[in-house]
Amino acid sequence: MSVRSICRSTAMMALAAMLVLGVGAATILPSEATEIRYVVNDRPITSYDVERRAALLRLMQRKGNISELAAEEMIDQTLRQQEMARVGVNITQAMVDQSYANFASSNKMTTAQLDQILGQAGVTKDHFKEFIRTQIGWGRVMQGRSRAGTSLSEQDVVQKMLQQGGEKPTATEYMLQQVIFVVPAAQRGQIMARRKREAQAMRDRFNGCANTVEFAKGLIDVTVRDMGRVLAPELPPEWKEQISNTRPGGATPIRETERGVEFIGICSAREVSDDHVAKMVFQNQEEGDESFEQMSKEYTTQLRERARIVRR
Repeated sequence: MSVRSICRSTAMMALAAMLVLGVGAATILPSEATEIRYVVNDRPITSYDVERRAALLRLMQRKGNISELAAEEMIDQTLRQQEMARVGVNITQAMVDQSYANFASSNKMTTAQLDQILGQAGVTKDHFKEFIRTQIGWGRVMQGRSRAGTSLSEQDVVQKMLQQGGEKPTATEYMLQQVIFVVPAAQRGQIMARRKREAQAMRDRFNGCANTVEFAKGLIDVTVRDMGRVLAPELPPEWKEQISNTRPGGATPIRETERGVEFIGICSAREVSDDHVAKMVFQNQEEGDESFEQMSKEYTTQLRERARIVRR
């Protein structure tokens, strides 16, 4: 789930609208004393955490008892983060920072301006980034559960085809090539800028997938990976928009990732229609409707029922 997906929610659209209008709250100072308010499966939630979430909810113009809503959201966030860790969903800081920058850009401001607005409202950029991390990670958890537990049968696909006049849906089939300029974690601060320049130079020369491996031979720590056949509904969420907006024979803009600096080459793209495509398209539609949100709520309720939640 990207921040673009996050922004489809009513609350996030309200926040985006307020940012566009330049609406902010008076500067809110944190309480002098921070105390533990809840313990969720041995992980503490402090009064400072709840205050930051309350400030975010006010910025989103949420109604109701804000203090109680903020506490409940922090409990849910903690449970979801724990479930992300259990199933192995890891959202890197690079991914969060990129999503944060995208959110600022989509609202026609710099990250520094967004930092300032969130700081003045009492939210802080760190709290908002943790909110983003959880939203992206939880989306991946729910996508995995949906595909594992609600996969469409052939009968389901046939029924949906009949509902659409008996026509099979089409989807774009991509042949993709991933180019990674590796940056070791310990050297990110020292060599990241240089690696970005090198990746940008190679991306600017990209004119198809035939010569990529040959170009990479003269470069240090560059990996070229053929991703093979990938249908549009199967595209990695963090790359989906860039890939769909890039012509065949071109390459996506470079991105900083947990591995280093990357771009994806679009070797070819064509419209296809077969049974596998039909199943993928219909499954993707199932994930996008209200039932997906309902499944998220139900699963969070299950986590609450199994959790040890202590109020201090």
